[in-house]
Amino acid sequence: MIVSVSGAACVRVLDSRSLFQGVRVAPAKNIIRRLSRSAKLLVVITVLTLTATSRTKASSEDDARTVAALDTKYQAAVKDNDATTMDQILADDFILVTGRGHVYNKPELIEQARKKEVIYEHQEEEVGSQKVRIWGDTAVVTALLWVKAVQEGKPVDYKLWFSDTYVRTPTGWRYVFGQASLPLPKAESK
Repeated sequence: MIVSVSGAACVRVLDSRSLFQGVRVAPAKNIIRRLSRSAKLLVVITVLTLTATSRTKASSEDDARTVAALDTKYQAAVKDNDATTMDQILADDFILVTGRGHVYNKPELIEQARKKEVIYEHQEEEVGSQKVRIWGDTAVVTALLWVKAVQEGKPVDYKLWFSDTYVRTPTGWRYVFGQASLPLPKAESK
């Protein structure tokens, strides 16, 4: 129903039948033929934009799943002292900064794994704590990590938060930068 107002006091109510009475609707192909070049271009751009947006969203979700799995694979490789897998995932210019300010590079971490300097019982992300954020060709993973191991002959058991940054390269996603918090106090890490 459409309300038409004319003048100060005259209100007329029209229903859709009387409003469009006598109006001929052209078939869709005739409408497209009648559009100007700029209108056709606008339609094409709109369709492409909507298509690209939906693909980008799907692509971001796929990327997030890929990076999440890769980061979980990396944590498992650390736990197993699997230097080969770590080497495949880490970028050549990789850097890790710990909560105590120590800086490690790729060769140092690979060497520690080869020497089995730490023997892990646990080196896993807490279930449900992992979050992956994607910005184009960059991804950041944050999660709560539980570490239980023997390091330098001493048992360690703590949890910490970390952020791992991945970058898409021509050969796939690579882990380029990591930052870890200090171990959390026992009361806060549960």
